[in-house]
Amino acid sequence: MKNISQNLAAIDVGTNSFHLIVVKTKEGGGFEIIDREREVIRLGEGSSGNIKFIKPVVFGRAIATLKRFKGIADSHGAVVRAVATSAVREAYNKNEFIQKVLKETGIEIEVISGYEEARLIYLGTMKAVPIYNKKALVIDIGGGSTEFLIGHKGNTNFSISLKIGAVRLTEKFFPDYVVTDSRIKECKKWVEVELVQAISIINRLGFSICVGSSGTIMSTGLIIQAMRKGNSTPGTILNNFEFTRKELEKVKKVILSRKTAVKRKKIPGLDEKRADIVPAGIIILSTIFELLNLHTLTISGYALREGIIIDSLQKRHTDSSMPNLSDIRNESVRHLAESCRYDHLHCSHIAKLSVDFFDQLKNLHKLEDDCKEYLYAAAMLHDIGYHISHTNHHQHSFYIIKNSDLLGFNENEISIIAHTARYHRKSHPKSRHEDFNLLSPSTQEVVKKLSAMLRVVDAFDRTHKQLVESIKAKINKNSVDLTLKCQNGIVPEIELWNLERRKGLFEEVFSKKIVVKIVPT
Repeated sequence: MKNISQNLAAIDVGTNSFHLIVVKTKEGGGFEIIDREREVIRLGEGSSGNIKFIKPVVFGRAIATLKRFKGIADSHGAVVRAVATSAVREAYNKNEFIQKVLKETGIEIEVISGYEEARLIYLGTMKAVPIYNKKALVIDIGGGSTEFLIGHKGNTNFSISLKIGAVRLTEKFFPDYVVTDSRIKECKKWVEVELVQAISIINRLGFSICVGSSGTIMSTGLIIQAMRKGNSTPGTILNNFEFTRKELEKVKKVILSRKTAVKRKKIPGLDEKRADIVPAGIIILSTIFELLNLHTLTISGYALREGIIIDSLQKRHTDSSMPNLSDIRNESVRHLAESCRYDHLHCSHIAKLSVDFFDQLKNLHKLEDDCKEYLYAAAMLHDIGYHISHTNHHQHSFYIIKNSDLLGFNENEISIIAHTARYHRKSHPKSRHEDFNLLSPSTQEVVKKLSAMLRVVDAFDRTHKQLVESIKAKINKNSVDLTLKCQNGIVPEIELWNLERRKGLFEEVFSKKIVVKIVPT
């Protein structure tokens, strides 16, 4: 396998914003984002729909930002790849812009087609949301254009890029950022006409899941989450976040009822820098929902930028050192564990025993199959807190997991995994624990059951020597009988002693005593 341990930087030169991510690449095609920046530039500023010229004043803002981005990339020793989309693609003076950027920053900008933009977005979403094996419709609403793509297992069945974007339609219908009923009606009609052909093809081809990315969709998700929680939460993880058409309509009503950008800035969850263009964006999104009769949409935290990184890795490495897009959840757990230098033999052993234990106790815990994956992830990650300190390592594990990008999992799922890892030792889950108390009652119940099982299984490898090879569980009226198969018939004295300290939560949650016997070899 080739060594791909090198830092890469991707710059998305978008119509509304410029985005930078810097990643550290890993063996096996994985990568970890180590730095990111975003700056609102508005390349299409002053255009009345069609973006014909990038103005000199915008040149200045763009080049100043790209200089900063290049400096950040250089500080990480990262190779830069910059990609420009709708605004640069259409501008008559794009060559002048590209040459000026190259001269003043050393960054060579690639101008990509709408179809290539859609393909790269699809690559990014496959890394963030588990859609590889599904026929997925991917929607990305940008500043200058909206991309649609239907893909399956990395192959594109259909893609199209349309000149409808939040900045473009704001310049055309809301140039002073004031919303009126007549402007809303005109904008919606325009969007409907532009969408007709694409909607017809998408409906004919069909899809099983709809995924959305970028500014408008992310902003919608943040507002909806603020509505659900009653407040906006900084640093929110929206990857794999799902919202409904009914929730979207509530957001649309709130946004379009605030006639000016100043009033829209006060909407909980909305980035103030998007207050001027969000009406156009929400009209585009709600019209797509209406014409496709969508009921739900899942947000991808990754899009074009991450797609650029994946594409770069695939182009440079044609052997097995490519990003694994078919099992992103397992890959992201493995990458996090490895980055924290975990005890591979111990954690893998506990993870295997845990899922076996879960399956054997189905009639007792009555949890959905998804919970087995959360238990596996928590078992793999339960000791990563050692990376910080042995003391209270379970709490360190919780913090690392809760604040990591576990791709393919949504915020609630990450929270379940983090809490399950946190309660693998020491105190039981309690309502006075602030983070646990914030969970819904049903999620709290899942955490209690999963952590109870993990505590029992982890107790059987206290020495980290894998002395207990397997556990057979039998559910009785008043007890759960565990039969242990051990290496060379050894009686694992320390493990049995440890179980006595750890079994309390299990017996409390399931109202059954644990009884252990060892099978002689």
